[in-house]
Amino acid sequence: MVQTLAPSTHTAGDAQQLGRVYDMLTAEEALSPRPRYYLVGGADEDPVELPEEVYEVLLHVVTAMRKGMSVTISPSTETLTTQQAADLLGISRPTLIKALEEGHLPFTRAGTHRRIALPDVLEYGEQRRQAQYAAIDALSVDVDETSDVNQTLAELRQARKAVAARRRAATSA
Repeated sequence: MVQTLAPSTHTAGDAQQLGRVYDMLTAEEALSPRPRYYLVGGADEDPVELPEEVYEVLLHVVTAMRKGMSVTISPSTETLTTQQAADLLGISRPTLIKALEEGHLPFTRAGTHRRIALPDVLEYGEQRRQAQYAAIDALSVDVDETSDVNQTLAELRQARKAVAARRRAATSA
């Protein structure tokens, strides 16, 4: 099961409540040993101590939600459909299918359906992100007021050609 919490679904009251939860989780962060946190239900049941891993996940979720970010929680052994993987990566399903067929991402077949392991999808997403950062870096040119505009444009064209050549070489390999 993949659960996504989107910031657009939160009300102003939710934001205030998230702030209170965040303050509680971080208030005694510097103390050693780290304080223990408990989950308390509505009934008169005994409180349950949160394991350290659950506390860390909860802190990451609350921090991201306070920043207005979406949060997706999924078991790491889960396999995704091609549509779920494409949605998670923020790409179209046909683009994902092309990446699968080109061997950029491992998958298994369940009959005629492709299934992709969540860790593989996350790793592929990180590889794409790093490639995007490298392309941005390759296309960047130092410019100041004294730079010749025509020279700067020529450098940008040259950088774009170099990136395109590397992309063609990578896809044909």
